[in-house]
Amino acid sequence: MGTRSLTVFMDGEREIAVMYRQYDGHPSSHGEELKAFLSGFKVVNGYGRDKTKVANGMGCLAAQIVKHFKKEGPGSFYLHAAGTRDCGEEYIYTVSASEKGNVHLKCQAGAMTFFGMPGSKQESMPTLYDGPVDFIEAQNKA
Repeated sequence: MGTRSLTVFMDGEREIAVMYRQYDGHPSSHGEELKAFLSGFKVVNGYGRDKTKVANGMGCLAAQIVKHFKKEGPGSFYLHAAGTRDCGEEYIYTVSASEKGNVHLKCQAGAMTFFGMPGSKQESMPTLYDGPVDFIEAQNKA
């Protein structure tokens, strides 16, 4: 059985989408891939000539993340409506941005929910890491 995860995209206090990963959702897999992709990103309102590692708002960043991970055809990654939970996830990653445009990543772990049967509710999941992506990456390189 795969290690399922959800990646939740937040725009301020509003959840805008959820990406479900069917397998390899563990922090050593999905978490590291997500951190590596997000490292150096800035979330802005409008953009200039430099379009590398820039997202024009959280909706743009969410779309870029989906594009990055959805490399193959059917399966593996799915988009769900904001608020979706209880998909058998063992990990929940929350992606957001600060007012200065720095990308923030939070990872929570819990018991698998077995597709709607009781598992860990997100509010009771312990946090494995929580902070600006570039700070997490700098710690990993030190």
